[in-house]
Amino acid sequence: MQTLKTLEINIADARYSVIWLHGLGADGHDFEPIVAELDFKNKEQTRFIFPHAPNIPVTVNNGMVMPAWYDIAAPQIDAEQDEKGMRHSAMQINQLIEAEIERGIDSKNIVLAGFSQGGAIALHTGLRFNQPLAGIMALSTYLPLDTFVSAEAAVANKNIAIFYAHGAQDPVIPISLAETSKEFLTQLGYKIDWHRYPMEHSVIPQEIDDISHWLNQILTN
Repeated sequence: MQTLKTLEINIADARYSVIWLHGLGADGHDFEPIVAELDFKNKEQTRFIFPHAPNIPVTVNNGMVMPAWYDIAAPQIDAEQDEKGMRHSAMQINQLIEAEIERGIDSKNIVLAGFSQGGAIALHTGLRFNQPLAGIMALSTYLPLDTFVSAEAAVANKNIAIFYAHGAQDPVIPISLAETSKEFLTQLGYKIDWHRYPMEHSVIPQEIDDISHWLNQILTN
């Protein structure tokens, strides 16, 4: 399995890591500028890793080849889900998490974050990872392959912190789908830090402030 290329804001003596996945058609540079806007007490000890998704044909975009974590078959984003592609991307993200552990980062100090498609893979992967993680940051996204979660979720991350944010006017992933995912996870016993913003498929300053506050709570000594 090919190792993903990444962009790193590298701190040699980091104690914490945030692995942040971009959305469809973007790359690892997409969320790089947000790091400068984040404000939390252990930021100077936190390594940010932004992987680049591989280029694949995307059916809903007439087969155009672009960076994507999995194929999308139809405008209704949760229809005909690309299980094979999702699971392959999850294995690649597992490699990145395991690489951080090998570099000396405790699994409990690793956050898995993602926007849109990247958020879907962050949720899918984080819930199943077999060592406890610090948290999952799910931005403007949904829970894919939800029917498998009950059987596949790792006990190690049953109490994982989940920051879930979505725009009330999102035209790409309807907030109704995000709310369904949130309620599904809540029914399974996960504690969701839910945030609804007056925005479309994007990130706004208030959201960045809320992310900073959340990271300040979970990336602690």
